[in-house]
Amino acid sequence: MILNDVHTGIQKRKPRKRIGRGPGSGHGKTSGRGHKGYYSRSGSRRRHGFEGGQMPFFRRVAKRGFNNAAFADRVVIVNVGQLDRAFDDGTEITVELLVSKGMVPSRHDALKVLGDGELTKKFTVKANHFSRSAEEKIVAAGGRFDRV
Repeated sequence: MILNDVHTGIQKRKPRKRIGRGPGSGHGKTSGRGHKGYYSRSGSRRRHGFEGGQMPFFRRVAKRGFNNAAFADRVVIVNVGQLDRAFDDGTEITVELLVSKGMVPSRHDALKVLGDGELTKKFTVKANHFSRSAEEKIVAAGGRFDRV
């Protein structure tokens, strides 16, 4: 192996295949569609999910069972460190305030406050759920938490 020949012939971006531009291009005349048959005609296409005769994926996978993803509650999380950075001392933090600040999306089912980060300010936090560490940090900073 010669080191300066290792990468010869390797291209970062292959040039696009220009179809129907004459016989000199190598893709002229039938433009890669072959002669006759359904797929040579305009308006022809393979069915969605067709895998060349191989058993298609949607027929290979099981159809039984239930997935709760469509019905599960969408719980958004906020850390106490984020609250410390975003709000002033003595603020009453509610879901509506967090939505108006853009910290949580308006479409959700529950808000959970987690204990990641440091809390140096006194807050009254109203949310659906609190982690134990978040409760401890809020109380240690002199604030309180209320479940809604």
